[in-house]
Amino acid sequence: MNIPEYDIAGRKVLLVGAARGIGKGIALVLAEAGAEVAIASLNIKSAADTASEITSYKGKAVAFAADATKAGDMERLAREVLASFGPLDVLVNCVGDAIGKPVVKLPGQLTEGMTGDEWRFIVDVNLTQAFTSCRAFGPHLLEQRHGSVINISGVAAFRAAAARSAYDAAKAGLVRFTEALALEWAPYRVRVNSIAPGSFPDPAQVTPEAFQQRDAAAATRVPLGRVGRLREVGLLALYLASDASAYVTGQTWCIDGGASVA
Repeated sequence: MNIPEYDIAGRKVLLVGAARGIGKGIALVLAEAGAEVAIASLNIKSAADTASEITSYKGKAVAFAADATKAGDMERLAREVLASFGPLDVLVNCVGDAIGKPVVKLPGQLTEGMTGDEWRFIVDVNLTQAFTSCRAFGPHLLEQRHGSVINISGVAAFRAAAARSAYDAAKAGLVRFTEALALEWAPYRVRVNSIAPGSFPDPAQVTPEAFQQRDAAAATRVPLGRVGRLREVGLLALYLASDASAYVTGQTWCIDGGASVA
């Protein structure tokens, strides 16, 4: 049975930060569903590798390079994408990184406190990147009076942890940024939502043995008893990219096996 509201065939999607991990998982699912995808990454080779993987399965994909934390870079990317790829239907902001450090060195501990540069890097790469992306592509989406923006936050937005202050603050800020922007853009029929993934190790970045170990360890802390599969985040993104979620905006969707409510 085909459900037309989930059909995104032919829609154009830009994913910023999708050369690996969760972003790549989303790109693969949306391409499989028939969307034409543009992959933007800091490294053009990494973006091109993901685009090539998609085209090898008869999907449609192109690659771009940009530093999502730099306003000028994102404005250039917007000009290039709109000129060569075409009008966007969906914008996915999935850049992120973390540094596990305390705010200051703790008594009796060896780990030094976080520097100002490290704090700014983590906030920029997890929060500012969504601002620069939405500011660069916002005029286009608002003018055409339709579109879906998907920001990738994390369960860290709702559950804090020691030595993770910058990351947690940035992910929480991204949730509130999503809510505020959703209200700003709702009158123009542009929806803004976010996804908050839990533990989603990338099989391409770890050995099969390490992945199995993380999966087994999750049994003691995740109600559903395992870590997430990248495809599962992509399936949620498919819903938010499609007309099935036409009445949904300003929401953050946790996908974490129940860990955030345990």
